[in-house]
Amino acid sequence: MRPAIVLVRPEIAGNTGSVGRTCVALDLDLCLIRPYGFEITDRNVRRAGLDYWKHVRLQEFDGWDDFLARRAPRPEALFLFEDFGARSVYDVEFPTDFHLVFGQETVGLPQAVLDGRDDRLVRLPMRSPYIRSLNLANAATAAAYQALRGTL
Repeated sequence: MRPAIVLVRPEIAGNTGSVGRTCVALDLDLCLIRPYGFEITDRNVRRAGLDYWKHVRLQEFDGWDDFLARRAPRPEALFLFEDFGARSVYDVEFPTDFHLVFGQETVGLPQAVLDGRDDRLVRLPMRSPYIRSLNLANAATAAAYQALRGTL
């Protein structure tokens, strides 16, 4: 299975477009899990993705259960990003079929996604006490480059 960035209920079109652009640059699939806070045809998605959007390998799912059933990633290939993750992204060995999972910009991942997956929680460390979180597109890009370290 191809590696992917997974966005669960993304709210901001520009972030999704930017993540799509990262996926094209790194040859990753982009999995989007509904509902979205925008229309996928929104010009803001395409503006952030520029003329690269047509190259995004996009897969859309009606919910988390639909994603698990149809995409069927291995449980050990799922990495759920939250600021309270027990493991730093720098301490993870990513398999070649990794799925980097990010939640909504305002509230993170739904509890139903987190339940029973404490061992899959990962965080991006931040050195400043003034920052709660990173922009979704920045976080996804940083995590993707780390997951691909040694292969680029």
